[in-house]
Amino acid sequence: MNSPINDDFLLENNTAKKLYDNYARDLPIVDYHCHIDAAEIAEDIRFKNITELWLKGDHYKWRLMRTCGIDERFITGDAGDKEKFMMWARAVESAFGNPLYHWTCLELSRYFGINEPLTAQNAESVWDRTNEVLNSVELSARGIMTGSNVELICTTDDPCDTLTPHEQIAASGFGTKVLPAFRPDSIVDIEKDSFNSYVKRLEKASGKKIISMDNLKEALSARLDHFAAHGCRLSDHGTEYILYGEYLSADPGDVLTKKLSSPDVQLTDKELTAYKSDIMLFFAREYAKRGWTMQLHFGCKRNVNTVMLKKVGINCGCDTITGSFDLVTPLTGFMDRLNSEGLLPKMIIYSLNPSDNTVIDTLCGCFNDGSVPGKIQHGAAWWFNDNLAGMEDQLRSLCAQSSLPCFVGMLTDSRCFLSYTRHEYFRRIFCNYLGTEIERGRFPYDESILKNIIDRVCYTNARDMLTS
Repeated sequence: MNSPINDDFLLENNTAKKLYDNYARDLPIVDYHCHIDAAEIAEDIRFKNITELWLKGDHYKWRLMRTCGIDERFITGDAGDKEKFMMWARAVESAFGNPLYHWTCLELSRYFGINEPLTAQNAESVWDRTNEVLNSVELSARGIMTGSNVELICTTDDPCDTLTPHEQIAASGFGTKVLPAFRPDSIVDIEKDSFNSYVKRLEKASGKKIISMDNLKEALSARLDHFAAHGCRLSDHGTEYILYGEYLSADPGDVLTKKLSSPDVQLTDKELTAYKSDIMLFFAREYAKRGWTMQLHFGCKRNVNTVMLKKVGINCGCDTITGSFDLVTPLTGFMDRLNSEGLLPKMIIYSLNPSDNTVIDTLCGCFNDGSVPGKIQHGAAWWFNDNLAGMEDQLRSLCAQSSLPCFVGMLTDSRCFLSYTRHEYFRRIFCNYLGTEIERGRFPYDESILKNIIDRVCYTNARDMLTS
């Protein structure tokens, strides 16, 4: 049985094929949002088998396996690596319409030269062939990145991280640039039980005692300086929804003091809004001053399965899209406040709910001020939407309401080194979208214009965001 992966995969007309082959195929990769561990790059780790590389930590795959009736022992449990791989083959062989099917085929083809779909019947052979290839130096962590033409990535890092692995990578002369991205969710989420212990970590990392909002902001400023010294130009915030209030009935400093003195206290909605409004404004102002881009990821309800949370932990595949809510009122209030102060940073806004696409695109248009192209923009189709239909829907909405050449393009959002094929997946979908519109007579074929669009969306916009 032949793999669906061939030269024309997802390219449905001659124009799409020409655009992909001539302009998109060989562009370097800038992966500006991922969850790769920088320490694994610093160590240039080798993988003992395909399960360790492919299935460990990949909650996308875990969800599918559970849905197919596979016991947790073969997913995150104590089964052997080969047993887990065999069960994955059973799950993915009939995953019709799921991006995991195409991603699996792409990864087998691009990294292992296996041009057949993974099935229960050939799983034993694929296990042997992939593990034989993994013995080569080309498929170490750095080897995969170099072979994938990865020019730059941004990891996702906690403010307390030392960033020592980033220093080691920079000093090693490795050809791929690895920059940190600042992810301060743990200090924003004051309602969590772990907040007080995190403040202790922040005190240690910053060398500053924290007993007030001023102390907290001083400590965070020190960590922002530390990240900036390591080349950071990007922050990221993940939240279920944006909390912002213009006229606050609680003092943020009092809320912080209350939490620090009583770790188990249940804060009111007004108190949460007061604290989170203040700390998020602080972050945004700091990013604007430093020329950083602020990412906002929202619309995700995390860890909804308590049994699995206790059994496996966070990021186990038990997160879901939130229903529709009024994201516009708090978010526009937040952005308008910053804009009025002249401190609205560059932003990339993502919602996990695809029904928010047009809302985000119209909102972005309200705050683009002509200072830079795409200052405020809609991020790539994210997580449950980074599939063929989700990407096409996001592109249609963005084109209808915004300027396609300003789009910052694709990211992997992945913990797996083989996920760079997702950039190829996006580029094929993107070129097919352009080619189809051209062949329908909706846009003229002008090589210089089309090359510029493809270069910018697939490469230079992301590169320039992080290097210029």
